[in-house]
Amino acid sequence: MSQVKQTASGRAPKRMKESTGEILNAAGKRYQVLWSIFFILISVIAIIPILRVISVSFSSRDAIVRGEVFVLPVGFNTDAYTKALKTGNFLGTMGYSVLLMLEAAAINMVMTILMAFPLARRNLKLGSAIMTFCVLTMYLNPGTIPTFLNVRDFGLINTIWALLVPGAMSVYNMIIMRTAFRSIDESLYEAARIEGCSEFRIMWQIAVPLTVPTIATLALFYAVSRWNGIEDQIYYINSSNLYTVQMTLKQMIESIAISAEEGSNTQMTPENVKAASITLSMLPMLIVYPFVQRFFTQGIMLGAVKG
Repeated sequence: MSQVKQTASGRAPKRMKESTGEILNAAGKRYQVLWSIFFILISVIAIIPILRVISVSFSSRDAIVRGEVFVLPVGFNTDAYTKALKTGNFLGTMGYSVLLMLEAAAINMVMTILMAFPLARRNLKLGSAIMTFCVLTMYLNPGTIPTFLNVRDFGLINTIWALLVPGAMSVYNMIIMRTAFRSIDESLYEAARIEGCSEFRIMWQIAVPLTVPTIATLALFYAVSRWNGIEDQIYYINSSNLYTVQMTLKQMIESIAISAEEGSNTQMTPENVKAASITLSMLPMLIVYPFVQRFFTQGIMLGAVKG
């Protein structure tokens, strides 16, 4: 009899644990569903303006005037793209902007890696002081006028270097890169030193290959920042030959006009020509993003600041 009671009492806690586990699993699933719905709504809200710009660029003049265009084109036509591509030297500026973006991303990543790797070494003399100085620059920005005077005194005004040198490294991205280097097992570095590798070779052949996701993610951050940058062009560039696509687009939007004769012969308005220009300027990032997106989670987690 006592054995039966013990068996029954042993099953009860087991059933309670199973029921509690089922409740927690169900609650966890509901939690995930709610967050999934929330992020889907945020994504939809974020993508609607982009879809509307693209729709306006492909829509007819009458549909735009009547306000019928939302996220799908109405009265499909491509006249606005023809006009945008023929306005000024848009294609040449696009090619120049792509090359400038690649050069800036390459310079930024070289500077970031060369700064982050030595600071990742735990036995670096004055490493903490140097790191503190770097972090202070994130909070103590000298301002626009001192920066302009500095760029002018170095003779960078109206040169391509004014678009590359002042923003050659982001301290925030450097911290992420430094943490990624620190996450590598120290025994790998020690083994390389025993084999006679120099610090540069250790960085190039061990540290860099093991942090490719972080490097790819930060390179995209730098590329997007350079592609969208326009303030430095307003401050430092006077020659139209050095204008990027964003500056050209700004001037185009401010000055574009369609004659009455041209408007009557085509289905264009200034609105859909502007929308076509904006869509063209987004293309490089839309093409690059899918190839780098898979590195995002791994790259940021690898370089996340650990306590």
